[in-house]
Amino acid sequence: MTRGLLLAKAAVLGLALVSSASGPARAIQMQGAVLQGLDKITARISTINVAVGQTVSFGSLQITLKACDKHPPEETPESAAFLQVVEQKPGEAPVTRFSGWMFASSPALSAMEHPVYDLWVLDCTGEPGPASEPAPAPQDESGAPAPDDGQPSN
Repeated sequence: MTRGLLLAKAAVLGLALVSSASGPARAIQMQGAVLQGLDKITARISTINVAVGQTVSFGSLQITLKACDKHPPEETPESAAFLQVVEQKPGEAPVTRFSGWMFASSPALSAMEHPVYDLWVLDCTGEPGPASEPAPAPQDESGAPAPDDGQPSN
């Protein structure tokens, strides 16, 4: 190949790399989420609507939505919710059962493991919310940052 042709190919490749370097559009922060919960004992499925910052009850679980992000329409559909799930049984201390991101397209990727309840994200809802801080890092029982071992919280 001639040197001019090589330079032209390099310029086209460089332009393609620069145009793709801007990366995908950022996720849209929504104001709420639609969750679905399964009571394995009664086989009842419940649809749960929760707003960011709100806590709702599902059986003995207290579910708090910290954030809900949705991909823009021009990208692959995906909704992800940052949830904190605490089990509160009468006469017992609360136990954190889950704290982390759940993904609508891959419920098993970051699932809450519980003997009685299953919980998963269906969608993020509402109008795009105001820009907010990123979701907080997981913490252990003492409030200190939990070590990141690459495993989902349970």
